[in-house]
Amino acid sequence: MILAWIIALLMLLSTLVIYLERASSIRIVETNTIQQAQSHFLAAEKAVLECEQYLTALSDLKNKACFIQSIGNNRWLISSKVKPVIQIGVVIDEKSGATKRVNWRQVFE
Repeated sequence: MILAWIIALLMLLSTLVIYLERASSIRIVETNTIQQAQSHFLAAEKAVLECEQYLTALSDLKNKACFIQSIGNNRWLISSKVKPVIQIGVVIDEKSGATKRVNWRQVFE
């Protein structure tokens, strides 16, 4: 009887170890996925920010990493080409030439 009880406890402990190994491996995958998503998001934001800075002088922009679209009245829509796609609305001040973000969103497919 005691031998069966000890074997049952060992089986439970081995099952617990297996579940802990699975949980820790899932946590590692989760952490790596979060880091990768953050780096992609920062790259997309950097591309949109660069296009926003060179909006008044598009010829100075070396590599076009975004789509730029006029929506009228000194308003522009800038979308990144890299995923995740970030889209911002920008207004250009006529007097100073400064840009101001009006809105921001992430485009989902």
